Amino acid sequence: MIGLISATAAGAVARDRLAAAWPDRTRVYDGPVGGAVRAAFAECEQLVCFLATGAVVRLVAPLLSDKKTDPGVVCVDESGRFAVSLVGGHGGGANELAREVGELLGAEPVVTTATDSAGLAGLDTLGLPVEGDVAAVSRALLDGEPVALRAEVAWPLPPLPVAAEGSYTIRLTDRATDPAEHEVLLRPPSLVVGVGASRNAPVDEVLGLIEGSLWEAGLSPRSVAELATVDAKAGEPGIVEAAERLGVPLVTYSAEELAQVDVPNPSDAPLAAVGTPSVAEASALARGGELLVPKRKSAMATCAVVRRPGRGRLAVVGLGPGARDLLTPRAKAELRRASVLVGLDQYVDQIRDLLRPGTRILESGLGAEEERARTAVEEARKGHAVALIGSGDAGVYAMASPALAEAGADIDVVGVPGVTAALAAGAILGAPLGHDHVSISLSDLHTPWEVIERRVRAAAEADIVVTFYNPRSRGRDWQLPKALAILAEHREPTTPVGVVRNASRPDETSRLTTLAALDPATVDMMTVVTVGNTATREIAGRMVTPRGYRWQEEAR
Repeated sequence: MIGLISATAAGAVARDRLAAAWPDRTRVYDGPVGGAVRAAFAECEQLVCFLATGAVVRLVAPLLSDKKTDPGVVCVDESGRFAVSLVGGHGGGANELAREVGELLGAEPVVTTATDSAGLAGLDTLGLPVEGDVAAVSRALLDGEPVALRAEVAWPLPPLPVAAEGSYTIRLTDRATDPAEHEVLLRPPSLVVGVGASRNAPVDEVLGLIEGSLWEAGLSPRSVAELATVDAKAGEPGIVEAAERLGVPLVTYSAEELAQVDVPNPSDAPLAAVGTPSVAEASALARGGELLVPKRKSAMATCAVVRRPGRGRLAVVGLGPGARDLLTPRAKAELRRASVLVGLDQYVDQIRDLLRPGTRILESGLGAEEERARTAVEEARKGHAVALIGSGDAGVYAMASPALAEAGADIDVVGVPGVTAALAAGAILGAPLGHDHVSISLSDLHTPWEVIERRVRAAAEADIVVTFYNPRSRGRDWQLPKALAILAEHREPTTPVGVVRNASRPDETSRLTTLAALDPATVDMMTVVTVGNTATREIAGRMVTPRGYRWQEEAR
């Protein structure tokens, strides 16, 4: 919950904008600001104060106790020009909150945390438990000193400027070990503990068995991701409370599912009791992994421990038509999250400045789409966080299709939508896509011309607005005239046609012509051609397709 406090009418206006935008995340505190800040500080995870920074410093200073637990505090000035991360930039999430507030209110976020200012991922912001000398290792990263990454477990981390060797170390491990000097331990949630228990088994016995098994195997309880058991034990108090004390979810499986899992130590007892020959081992292994601790028993409980490797993550990101302000916030976030970036060299150049230090870039030239898709999937399978970029929307004539054809169920895949060339061109022309429309690529490199021609003819006969991608190149100069001739069989010569080149880019050009007047020689691969239907009209120099044919009849 975010507490909102203001002292003036201007502050209240901005405060109420946040409250309206985030009704489920915010709570407005009225009354004298001193009491409001104290109440919000005690009751909320974060605060946004529409007050002078000096006033907020004096109000919150007596309330501060521990940066790991104190709320994050953001200060917005009276004119709404700046959103300042004041307290709890990392631990309290104030840095990210300042960015969110700035985006919503049109204010400039001010973040002074050293790693954020340098574009580095803070070691205490990775979402993993962290131990060791965070300050010293972070300072080494900032100073450009060699910091070695020792990944004992494969896990998708954000980019970090690490080296093969160094006097400072980041160790990714689920082992029960103490950090060495100048070392930070990151604890990935890689361990799954399968648990079985007799009815009313005490929580202390269940928890003691789990903790003893981890200790004997040299495993850290901070890397336990979940407890797992059979559905019949979903409400068993000792198991439920053990999960609560460990701070992890309890995941359950049906007896039928667990009976299909191959385990080293099946037993008749659970088969008779709940319908599966294994509970602890089978539930720990239900989604795969390496069995580190086979079944161990106490008087009333059993447990087993499995290491489940981190799944690689592939984000297929659409960059939009080229203009930076048409790149979505979600796309920017994915670019900053990825430790490996794969893309066409000219697209990489568009967003290189957004990448965090340490991002590994794998770029290639035109015509290597399948190779880039394979590379991205291979990197994700190694456990990396990968971003595969393409122009427009990644799912429209771009990289999502070849990537998903390569990707299996062994990696996580995220699609990030982008503004397509057809949409960017349509906005420039007016509203040509106001009714049913279709996009057709005229490139026959991957699709036989016979198929393309059949699609063009179907669109012509159905009276659908058509946007042509890849309309004409030096080696393909006859396809566009042929497609226009097919459309001309069903549409008047005066049908409006919009031609947009390099939509949204500095050298953007656009013009409105007609089906009869369009000269295909003026079109190239950087151009999008949109041909209207029988209802499309030019109105005040804009191309407009009405939402319904009733409008057309009324206009006549």
